[in-house]
Amino acid sequence: MRPETAQGIFVNFKDLYYYNGNKLPFAAAQIGQAFRNEISPRQGLLRVREFTLAEIEHFVDPEDKSHPKFSDVSDLEFLMFPREDQLTGRSATRVRLGEAVSEGTVNNETLGFFIGRVYLFLTQLGIDKDRLRFRQHLPNEMAHYAADCWDAEIECSYGWIECVGIADRSAYDLRAHSDKSGVPLEAHEKFAEPREVEKLVITPSKKELGLAFKGDQKMVLEALEAMGETEALGMKAALESKGDVEFKVCTLGKDVTIKRNMVSINMEKKKEHQRKFTPSVIEPSFGIGRIIYCLFEHCFYQRTGKTDDEQLNVFRFPPLVAPIKCTVFPLVKVEKFDVVAKKISKALTTAGISHIIDITGTSIGKRYARTDEIGVPLAITVDSTTSVTVRDRDSKDQIRVEVDEVALVVKEVTDGQSTWADIMWRYPAHTALATDEEEASET
Repeated sequence: MRPETAQGIFVNFKDLYYYNGNKLPFAAAQIGQAFRNEISPRQGLLRVREFTLAEIEHFVDPEDKSHPKFSDVSDLEFLMFPREDQLTGRSATRVRLGEAVSEGTVNNETLGFFIGRVYLFLTQLGIDKDRLRFRQHLPNEMAHYAADCWDAEIECSYGWIECVGIADRSAYDLRAHSDKSGVPLEAHEKFAEPREVEKLVITPSKKELGLAFKGDQKMVLEALEAMGETEALGMKAALESKGDVEFKVCTLGKDVTIKRNMVSINMEKKKEHQRKFTPSVIEPSFGIGRIIYCLFEHCFYQRTGKTDDEQLNVFRFPPLVAPIKCTVFPLVKVEKFDVVAKKISKALTTAGISHIIDITGTSIGKRYARTDEIGVPLAITVDSTTSVTVRDRDSKDQIRVEVDEVALVVKEVTDGQSTWADIMWRYPAHTALATDEEEASET
């Protein structure tokens, strides 16, 4: 069972690259189940054997990891915990993201861009920015192939919990799949004008290798062709000075003797019209279950009820993520109010707003408390046939809105187009006197 969703993206790189018009950079995202061999699952929902993982694989040119939208997040300032601070016993401090990238604390702009976007994503979900930090991996935590890696850690009742990992995985994954499959997973950069470059050319002599190694010829030949530039030039120098050299062939598990007549190694000048390279990948990886658990903790609080002894539970989910956006209920159980409540409910459904309509006739205070407890951000109280009261969950402030406008107002707030403070400026505050005057005029 897969430990991450990313490998399915890597093995499909050729198709994804083609779909993007054979251009870099581009990204692919995937969400699904992943599995880890937790010997002893613990910490509630935080350490489990099966969990939902969402990953983005952003492919870039390893020679250019700048990002055109980095300026959008460069002025963000939040808690960062670089490895130097961890090793010297210092605490996390607030750092401007642009400064962290320019000073080299964060390896490159693309990695910095995704760190900034993760910060915005988590805080807009409702995570407390004072209990969110970005911690850089220590040298003994870093994967051997990673250029840099940061974890978004959220503080909860279990301490600081890693919820998102943002890593520069270099070109390791694509190279590993290429090596095992024999299929090159590469990108191309076409030059405006041909460039003259010096290229390493390794030409093994199949005849001499066959005479010397017989059945092992193929493995020796492949090992020679796979040499890097430094190793190959070292062999060339040794062959010219001594005539032979010991060479380790990993697939044989032993050293073999290579003689001067078995291989030709030269640096040759060639004209190139394009550059072939294996892309690097920047990967933000989100543990969905952990994020939701921390969101519940950060959004929960209690406030005093009618008496000092009474404590009411509240979830302050932002309107954007609250499962139920608003409730609708008549102030009292009267037919004319029920008709208006059903009319508003129909308008909310048409606007695609999830809501609850409550015509049970329970006291208004209990119905407010009931909806606050499940995190509903807005409550519409029908106390007139022409206008209604809209109440904000957290401030408990109320405004009066015309019946025909109320669905649009709710949608504006829940879609994030306006804040409650914006709406408060546009509509009159609710007062008991206003309601009494309306009722009198209707009578």
